[in-house]
Amino acid sequence: MAEIFLAGGCFWGAEHFFKLVDGVTDTCVGFANGLTENPSYRDVCDRHTGHAETVRVGYDPSRVTLEELLRLYFRIIDPTSLNRQGGDVGTQYRTGIYYADSADLNVIRGVYDEVAAEYGAPLAVEVLPLIHFYAAEEYHQDYLDKNPAGYCHLSPELFDLAREFHKKK
Repeated sequence: MAEIFLAGGCFWGAEHFFKLVDGVTDTCVGFANGLTENPSYRDVCDRHTGHAETVRVGYDPSRVTLEELLRLYFRIIDPTSLNRQGGDVGTQYRTGIYYADSADLNVIRGVYDEVAAEYGAPLAVEVLPLIHFYAAEEYHQDYLDKNPAGYCHLSPELFDLAREFHKKK
C-alpha cells in the first residue's frame, strides 16, 4: 500500500472523488503542512494556522498508479488558481501535492511538468514533502456520504470520471 496527500480546495469533494477511484483503499480528510499542532477546523478557518485542507489518499499501486492518481487530481482542480478552488478562497484552499515517500518525487515532477507545459503558464500547486498531517474532526470524514446534498465545488461529471476511470484504461 502507498499514500499521497493532495490539497485541492475544499476537502469534502476531493475525498469523495478519490474514494470512487478503483484502487484507492482509504481516504482521510485533514490539515497538512501548517504552523500549529492538531488544529481544529475552526482554527484553520479563523486563526491563520497555515494548514491546507488535504486528503490522505491510500492506494494499492498494483491497481492504480501514483501517475494515474495525479492525472486525475489535475482534472479536478484549477492548477493556475492561487489559494482558490471554486467558491472557496483562502490559503487553506490552496492546491498542493505532499509526499511522504521521497521516491514519489520523480513521478510527481513528471506529471507536474507535463501539466505546466499544457497550460503554458506557471502552476499554483505546491509540491512539498509532507511535514505533518492532522485528521479533521469526524464530522468532516466521508462528509458527502453523510450529507449527499452537502456543498461541493466539484461538478457531478467529475465524480463520473472517477467511477469510469478504470473502464477507460
